[in-house]
Amino acid sequence: MTTMNDTSNAARFREFKMPDVGEGLTEAEILKWYVQPGDTVTDGQVVCEVETAKAAVELPIPFDGVVHELRFPEGTTVDVGQVIIAVDVAPGSGDATAVPAPVAEPVAAAEPEPEAPKGRQPVLVGYGVAESSTKRRARKGVTTAVPAASAAIQGEMNGHGAVVPESRPLAKPPVRKLAKDLGIDLATVVPTGEGGIITREDVHAAATPVPAQAPVAVEATPVPTPEAPAAVVAGARETRIPVKGVRKAIAQAMVGSAFTAPHVTEFVTVDVTRTMKLVAELKEDKDMAGVRVNPLLIIAKALLVAIRRNPDVNSAWDEANQEIVRKHYVNLGIAAATPRGLIVPNIKDAHDKTLPELAAALGELVSTAREGKTSPAAMAGGTVTITNVGVFGVDTGTPILNPGESAILAVGAIKLQPWVHKGKVKPRQVTTLALSFDHRLVDGELGSKVLADVAAILEQPKRLITWA
Repeated sequence: MTTMNDTSNAARFREFKMPDVGEGLTEAEILKWYVQPGDTVTDGQVVCEVETAKAAVELPIPFDGVVHELRFPEGTTVDVGQVIIAVDVAPGSGDATAVPAPVAEPVAAAEPEPEAPKGRQPVLVGYGVAESSTKRRARKGVTTAVPAASAAIQGEMNGHGAVVPESRPLAKPPVRKLAKDLGIDLATVVPTGEGGIITREDVHAAATPVPAQAPVAVEATPVPTPEAPAAVVAGARETRIPVKGVRKAIAQAMVGSAFTAPHVTEFVTVDVTRTMKLVAELKEDKDMAGVRVNPLLIIAKALLVAIRRNPDVNSAWDEANQEIVRKHYVNLGIAAATPRGLIVPNIKDAHDKTLPELAAALGELVSTAREGKTSPAAMAGGTVTITNVGVFGVDTGTPILNPGESAILAVGAIKLQPWVHKGKVKPRQVTTLALSFDHRLVDGELGSKVLADVAAILEQPKRLITWA
């Protein structure tokens, strides 16, 4: 029976669910909590950082109150719509004991022979929704019975005794980073620090292989440990890394693109000495003060001019409607390598920007990507992409199209090479360009014209004026 006290407590606690932070995304991993139970929060305050298949995003809470409960620890993948935090919106208005605390469920741990949680099944996100919301896999941190018993097993492994930890382990940020690097789930580590805090030694102990006498304790308990990334052990011949987040999205997108769009790649080697001289001059131009000027800026502008001269290349294939969608705008994607993997944010309406505006947009895009703050919206709606593989010292590559786009330009390293210039062999700045395009809607003639135009502009940058 529901009592009045139960109802009043339910009314004073508000729950914040994992929101849909991007189109088509069905889950997100909690990277970091910025608040703890007992902390006061205000409307709009960022409470955690989550990573979707597209980017890392900070989540603000939409109401005031005091944090009562964090439902999931860091490192947990949570479905959209699941409650991640509970907040007391009327603190001090009475006893809140009617609302169960996250650790007040030890009975489940005593149930005989609980069923082992199934392994996390790969779900492709970011480019479609799950087939059914009722077929969700088991999540770490949702079922309390198995983690509790598993923590006891891990305690025996660590040599600290079988102690069941709190629902959210206490650890300082450096220790959390160490655990993440070693692939250790903090929920399975037994703390030895003061006040139940997990120390670096505890994490290292959890990552150490089980000693010879440990199998006896493990075999005596039929409950298996929860699935976790394999720890990096000295001398190990293999390391298994879970495929999730940005890496999972990259894999899905590249497989989908490679086996859907028939790729054609063409190459051209070009003398860019004059472009390099223009870059040096622009760095001294007062109109370009405060923005970063580099060869990529001129290459981006050259591609935009080539698209203006050959607008049919800026299109997309609509398989469902059997239509070619011609875009009258250019959202220029720039492939960026980040600690979380490859992302392709794009500059909206790049075709309308002046050279200083394009330089500023490029600078902001790169800095945001490096900080891991690129939003899903910044990666949506791209029409054509540039990937600068030359920064890694390679000559060029055969890039795979970004899904939904028809062309991608790869830029190789710019090197001093012998080149025939005005009838004589001279050292010149040379690079190789590669253009991959979707042969369903871009014929060889059109692709060749686009690549030739980009090369011609880089060879003679004055064409930026005459052709634009």
